[in-house]
Amino acid sequence: MFEETLPADPTPGHRLPLKAFLQARRIIDPVFLNSPQYECEPLSDALGTKLTLKLEVANPIRSFKGRGADYLVKSIALSDKPIVAASAGNWGQALAYACRNQGQALIVFASVNANLMKVERMRAMGADVRLAGIDFDAAKIAAQRHAEDHGLRMVADGLDPEAAIGAGTMAMELVGSSLPYDAVLVPLGNGAMQTGVGRWFKAASPHTQVIAIQASGADAMEKSWRKGHLIVKDKVNTIADGIAVRVPIQEAVTDMAGTVDDIILVDDSDIISAMKLVFDRAGILLEPSGAAGVAALLAHRQRFAHSNIATILCGGNITREQFQSWVLS
Repeated sequence: MFEETLPADPTPGHRLPLKAFLQARRIIDPVFLNSPQYECEPLSDALGTKLTLKLEVANPIRSFKGRGADYLVKSIALSDKPIVAASAGNWGQALAYACRNQGQALIVFASVNANLMKVERMRAMGADVRLAGIDFDAAKIAAQRHAEDHGLRMVADGLDPEAAIGAGTMAMELVGSSLPYDAVLVPLGNGAMQTGVGRWFKAASPHTQVIAIQASGADAMEKSWRKGHLIVKDKVNTIADGIAVRVPIQEAVTDMAGTVDDIILVDDSDIISAMKLVFDRAGILLEPSGAAGVAALLAHRQRFAHSNIATILCGGNITREQFQSWVLS
């Protein structure tokens, strides 16, 4: 059971103040809070570890991003002018849902190769979706240019601290639910989920290792964290579009200091195997980024054997064609 208490802060002055996490829990739409979390015994047996799932697909947008987007939109001054964002799909859906509820206009730039189901859902919730660029980061450049040219505010997952703080409310729920976890495995894209979850865990459960999971074909954040400066890639090559970042955000990389113990890279083959395993053993349909934590457990069985592990199933937006190709094949 979650208790609203403020832990001692191991890194005072961090860009993500712990007291803001308590505020976020008070104002985020309850539809995104207190998501199901439980030990999945069939998966634990298959993986040789005690595995708790944090199920972030059982909400109106099938993604954890509703937490951060709702907190962000409720924290900024609303305007009769639209705000601008770039998205691979889930962040845009989250913003569209929050903006519709607050009466705020929204323009979302997405890649011409974006998941069509995600694009359709953004539009259905009232977002003005514009397709530009071959990948997420190219769409982001187009969004930044449009915002600058028209004097509009751009909000960015990984840049705006509210996105990470909102995501960190998942950690608040996990910490209060069990004996201390040996490790929590967190998919890593732009960094908002990892830094928010890691920030709270390192204060409230310092024994727990916070391990970020990134696709090997989109490892710019992992390389940036290890090198201590931004590493930009020319392209990404992964099916995990939700975590396919090639141009890291400096603020997010800086926020990772003290919030992550290690980063594991997983191949697409591991991700597909994890999607199949979760569907077979837990009856849960995930998009590739949502299965990243389980993919790491599959690829590193000995490392996590007989441990108490939690992972976040962070997204479940997948098309019928993708399901047939990746899960049923």
